[in-house]
Amino acid sequence: MNDSGTRDWKSLLLRHEMLLLYVLVAEWLFFYFAGTTTNRRGVIVGFGTVDRQFDILRHSCEIGLLALALTPVILTAGIDLSVGSLLGLCAILFGKFWHDAGMAIPVAAALALACGALGGALNATLITALRLPPLIVTLGTYSLFRGLAEAITRGAITYTDFPAGFLFVGQERWLGLPTQAWIFFLVASGVWVLVHRTTFGRSFRAIGFAPEGARYAGLPVERRLALAYVLAGLIAALAAIIYTARLGQAKADAGTGYELFAITAVVLGGTSIFGGTGSVHGTLLGVAAIAVLKNGLACLPVVMRMNAAEEMSGLLTGALLLLALTGSVLPRLWSQWRAHRSAAALPSPKPHTPT
Repeated sequence: MNDSGTRDWKSLLLRHEMLLLYVLVAEWLFFYFAGTTTNRRGVIVGFGTVDRQFDILRHSCEIGLLALALTPVILTAGIDLSVGSLLGLCAILFGKFWHDAGMAIPVAAALALACGALGGALNATLITALRLPPLIVTLGTYSLFRGLAEAITRGAITYTDFPAGFLFVGQERWLGLPTQAWIFFLVASGVWVLVHRTTFGRSFRAIGFAPEGARYAGLPVERRLALAYVLAGLIAALAAIIYTARLGQAKADAGTGYELFAITAVVLGGTSIFGGTGSVHGTLLGVAAIAVLKNGLACLPVVMRMNAAEEMSGLLTGALLLLALTGSVLPRLWSQWRAHRSAAALPSPKPHTPT
């Protein structure tokens, strides 16, 4: 193999996604050996069981959907802190449409999806039409959507008793896998094609690199940004429906804190928080790493004795987010420092003296 081929293989093996894959495999192996035990009857229990692996798929579906929704948004150098709150609002609206308005499940689901798209359109309008910062806009709608969910339910109403056919989506298996996993794979494939195989995906990166340059190039920047936020709202509503099917209830606090896990998965997967670079498959690896971490911690004997799985999961997820953010900045700072050193090492030109 020639030198160029060797360099190509080295660059492939050292790509961010490949490094994250190595970490994911090491993480899974650690929890497999540290969190798998045998009970008194000789039955294997803990992390290594097949049921536990299905639980990882089942419980990571909603966060995975939100991470997929945020990938195009962050590629444009934007952010959406409201997706978790929008999930909670759409879950409540779905339950209200079905329970209070007497609508059929498909009609209630379609209306909930439309409400999610409207929530994303509100973010898009404020960001593109009024040129407000995405962080401030979505921080405001984060509180707005959660407040609406609390107001609709008065903080006490929980919608339950959904039909078994609907609960099948979140609690049963189809063709050997949890049913919602098939929906997740379908959405992931669609978002991957959108981001990596269409002009829309290339425009997301162009906008993230230089929005003014994208405008000069003739790209409809505002329209593409609006699409990213509306898509995020639509997928958040889909996650709300799956969340309701998994738990069998719709409540106002659904999705609380999910935006943190979703953003962590996207950034951990290699998408720059400054926009312009990233991939959907990297996001999927980030989702898998967080899902294995959350479920693996619950199987560790020391964590089980302390009954601190949720606390440890939140702590380590926050640390992962900070690590991922730092990792995305350090290479740029390193390049700037090397360029500064190289410039300083050059001999200064001698002053011209008249003869």
